[in-house]
Amino acid sequence: MQMKLMSSSIGRKVLMALSGLFLVVFLTQHFFINITSVFSESLYNTLSHFMGSNPIVQFLLQPILILGVVFHFVMGFYLEILNSKSRRKNYSKYSGSENASWISRNMIFSGGVILLFLVLHFIDFWIPEMNYKYVEVLPQDPNRYFEELVHKFESPLRTVIYSISFIFLALHLLHGFSSSFKTVGVNSKYYNLIQKFTFLFSLLIPIGFIFIAIFHNLTS
Repeated sequence: MQMKLMSSSIGRKVLMALSGLFLVVFLTQHFFINITSVFSESLYNTLSHFMGSNPIVQFLLQPILILGVVFHFVMGFYLEILNSKSRRKNYSKYSGSENASWISRNMIFSGGVILLFLVLHFIDFWIPEMNYKYVEVLPQDPNRYFEELVHKFESPLRTVIYSISFIFLALHLLHGFSSSFKTVGVNSKYYNLIQKFTFLFSLLIPIGFIFIAIFHNLTS
C-alpha cells in the first residue's frame, strides 16, 4: 500500500501532507512547553525534564519525529524537482502568480530556510542534550533546562536568526497547513472554518516563538 502511495503523484502529495500535519502536532507541543518558560521557570524545568527523561519520548517518539522531519524535507525537495520538470514541459500554460500565490510558489525556499534553522536548533539544543545524557553521562539535573534555554538567547545574533526563521515558518505554514487538509480529502462545508483556524495558527505560533526568544534576550 505504502509503495503504491510513493509511486503515484497523488500518493506522494498525501504522504507529504500527512508528514506536515504530524510536524504541526510536534510544533504545537513544543510551543506550549516553551511558552511556560516565560512565566514559570519551575514548570518549564518540570515539563522539559519529563520530555528529556521519559523513555517512551526518548526512544520511540523522538526517532519517529526525526524520521518525520527527514521525510518531510526530502519529499518536499523531491516534489519540487518533479514540479519544476513539469512546469518546463508546460511552460506555455504556466504564468506564475496567475496560477499560484507567491507563498505557494516559494514553499521550497521557505522550507530551505526552516531546514537550515533546524540544523542550528539541533546544534544548539539536541546535540548538547545527547552529549549530556549519553556521551558524558552527567548526573540528572531536573533544574538545568531553564538556564540552558536562557543562555542561548543571551546572544542578540542568535535571537535575530531565530526570529527570522520563525517568520519563514509562518510563510510556510500559511500555505502548507491549510493545503494539507485539502490534500488528504478534507474539503467539506467546514473547510472555510479550517482555513481560518490554520491562518491564525500559522501566524500566532511563530509570533509566539519569536516572543519567547526576544523575551529571554531582553530579560537575561
